[in-house]
Amino acid sequence: MSSSPVRPVSRKGVAEQAADRIREAILSGELPGGTALKEVELAARLGVSRGSVREGLVVLEGEGLVVSQWHRGTWVRALDRDDIDELYTLRGALDVLAMRTAAAKIAPLDSLNAVVEEMRHARTDTERVALDMKFHDAVYAAAGHRRLTEAWQAIRSQVHLFLLARIVGDGTYRDLVVPEHANLAAIIGVGDVEQAALAAEEHLRGSYAKLVEQR
Repeated sequence: MSSSPVRPVSRKGVAEQAADRIREAILSGELPGGTALKEVELAARLGVSRGSVREGLVVLEGEGLVVSQWHRGTWVRALDRDDIDELYTLRGALDVLAMRTAAAKIAPLDSLNAVVEEMRHARTDTERVALDMKFHDAVYAAAGHRRLTEAWQAIRSQVHLFLLARIVGDGTYRDLVVPEHANLAAIIGVGDVEQAALAAEEHLRGSYAKLVEQR
């Protein structure tokens, strides 16, 4: 075993908590795309050191939620057309495989239906988006494919941003979110693999079209 001292975990823990709080603010819409993220201000608001904020922002940059450039600072990512195209095509490939795999296993519907029920009672669009993400987390969990889930987790935060951008000025989201996800759950429940793949593609197509229309 190396004689080098083991780094304390307390500082790392504070940085992770800072990342969690900033992430929550971004994904709740409190810090929209393009917002400058100043270390001094964030440290004061969070009650932590600038170093902890800086480390937290590095974590969020790795997730694709923030962008940092030398001499320009750090800001919340604002999705451009290239971002939308790349996220749509990559998520599409992952979601189709997740839906097919979950349907092939005829995954239990309890967890999926529970999220749909939560959606029925959500009061805000940001709550609905969070539950939208929770539903798809459950689909990936039902697929039981570790590497597929890891690939999903790598883009999950950016997809959350994608969905937040999709609901801007779109009153139809709240009307569609429950029936669309209830339909996805039902298809998985009957084990129709091909229909599951088609449903996944159709589910994403509308969100993509809406975002492109907004740009």
